[in-house]
Amino acid sequence: VQLQASGGGLVQPGGSLRLSCAPSSRTFSSHVMAWFRQVPGKEREFVAAIRWGTGAEYYAGSVKGRFTVSRSSAENTMYLQLNSLKPDDSAVYYCARANGYSTYWRDYLYWGQGILVTVSS
Repeated sequence: VQLQASGGGLVQPGGSLRLSCAPSSRTFSSHVMAWFRQVPGKEREFVAAIRWGTGAEYYAGSVKGRFTVSRSSAENTMYLQLNSLKPDDSAVYYCARANGYSTYWRDYLYWGQGILVTVSS
C-alpha cells in the first residue's frame, strides 16, 4: 500500500494549509488513518487520527482546536486542515494507516512520503 501525501509549503504565522493523503488501496472501516510530524533530532510525534468507519477524531493537545482531520470515503482520501499555524508547527508531516488506533508511530504499518510544512514570516 502506498500513501500519497500532498499540500505542504511555506506559510506565515497565523496562516492555514490543507494536507491530503490518498492510499493506493481501499481504506476499510476498520482502519485508522493518522498524521504525524517530525523535526530533526526528535521522535515522530502524533498529530491527529481518524477512524475510517465512524469518523471519530483524535488530536494531540498541542493542535486541538487549530487542526481538523477529516476523510472522504468516496475519494478514499484523508485531509488535515491546519489553521492558526505557529512556527512550532514547522515539521515534516507524514500520513499513516493502521488497523487500530494508536498515538505511537511504530504501530502504523503504511506511511506516506512526508511533506514539509514551514511556518515562518
